[in-house]
Amino acid sequence: MKLIRWGAAGQEKTGVVINDIWYDTSAFGGDYDEAFFENNGLERLSQFVKANEGNLVEISSEERLGSPIARPSKIVCIGLNYADHAKETNAPLPPEPIIFMKSTTSMVGPFDDIVIPKNSEKTDWEVELAVVIGKKASYVEVEDALDYVAGYVLHNDVSERAFQLERNGTWDKGKGCDTFAPLGPFLATKDEIADVNNLRLWLSVNGQLMQDGNTSNFIFDVPFVISYVSQFMTLLPGDVISTGTPAGVGLGFKPPVYLKEGDVVELGIEGLGVAKQNLIAYVKN
Repeated sequence: MKLIRWGAAGQEKTGVVINDIWYDTSAFGGDYDEAFFENNGLERLSQFVKANEGNLVEISSEERLGSPIARPSKIVCIGLNYADHAKETNAPLPPEPIIFMKSTTSMVGPFDDIVIPKNSEKTDWEVELAVVIGKKASYVEVEDALDYVAGYVLHNDVSERAFQLERNGTWDKGKGCDTFAPLGPFLATKDEIADVNNLRLWLSVNGQLMQDGNTSNFIFDVPFVISYVSQFMTLLPGDVISTGTPAGVGLGFKPPVYLKEGDVVELGIEGLGVAKQNLIAYVKN
């Protein structure tokens, strides 16, 4: 299945994508949140869709798409998980996964605007594969890790490099700004993806291809990452793990290239659709 959430920000309804057509599933009840995943929601939703085949209401493609999952308990990210990205940023290959957190308030829809933060001059892009956890996970073995996956989603791990690298402390300051986690367009359940460790992912800025990589180049693959993170924190249903970005980020250019007002970022992952975001300046409300 492919899950979507649609409608005005903060008032999203649920839906599914069948043969590239959007259908409303709000009659199913609830949201695609922790309780949904925890209580066998994917199986129940599948049965609901089958039982209502031919009767589901089609959604206009003009409707806004939100993040395909409601706000999770946490967004966990893996840094420097592609050797080419580590090289371009002059960072050593990590002997173990680098973990940082992204605020849940940074989540937006796949076609929502990215707001350049106040006092930012180094806002950057990062196309990433994100994993959505399907059940509570703690001290998971590598060989069992994929049993804990609900599905996968496209993520732009937007980053403010000065906040991240020049303002002292952890990376989190440059990662959790408002609008810095566009997710979607849809969540694909794991049966939709034949090999999560062999997916092309790409990103362009103003039509120029900047990133073109493949998850086969992970330093730490998806099962290992899930197992590793679960050694340090309990992962709850609906939680997101973003698995790192390949080479081609703005920081890696010489001189660096950063996003500015009016830029357009487009990105995609094989099997997970395409997203597009416009860059706008911060304006005080």
